[in-house]
Amino acid sequence: MSNAITSHNLAPELPPSRVLIVEDDPMMQLGLEQTLGDYPQLTIVGQVADGYSAVEAAQRLKPDIIVMDIGLPRLDGIEATKQIRAILPDIHIVMLTSHTSETEVIAALNSGADAYCIKGTNVDRLIAAIAAAQEGATYLDPQIARQVIEHLKAPTSTAVVGQLSQREMDVLKLMVEGYSNPEIAAALYLSPNTVKTHIRGIMNKLAVDDRVQAAVVALRAGLV
Repeated sequence: MSNAITSHNLAPELPPSRVLIVEDDPMMQLGLEQTLGDYPQLTIVGQVADGYSAVEAAQRLKPDIIVMDIGLPRLDGIEATKQIRAILPDIHIVMLTSHTSETEVIAALNSGADAYCIKGTNVDRLIAAIAAAQEGATYLDPQIARQVIEHLKAPTSTAVVGQLSQREMDVLKLMVEGYSNPEIAAALYLSPNTVKTHIRGIMNKLAVDDRVQAAVVALRAGLV
């Protein structure tokens, strides 16, 4: 994977996770196996190459994380994600795909995906997505974050963002950059609980329900 994005060395923050890889390209599948195998916290429990097999393997193996492509044979990754989340809502699903259209991004998130990464991104972005998903947060690759802005119903005034304290602004900027809660805590010399408190305050003030929406508000207001 490309090293165009700065590494944040997230491996120590990952909890032990069982991972199912869903990818129909044999070379990409091998690359993912080798890449994720470098992280001792991650255990690859299975690899399948189509959406129907993904649903079956999810029920049989019950992984913590599924790394899922969209363009799969027989059943695409978006529909497979929808079916898996309906049966096993506690499984976290990270989309890793070359698909970047707004329609597919929104459809993937609406289907229940916890994160959306673009193939070719730095491996630390993928690890950040996995870490965020395990925390119950949502991760959106910066390359396609602006496409989600158009999905909002109305523009966001800079006055809304202006309601945030300076520390909340600091936290929000790192959220937009894809930092996990432990990373934000380390970068700003705060405790994890303080970071969670700031994030709750941000979401309340911006009237949003999750980190993706908060990031979109920040982007629309011209914060980044």
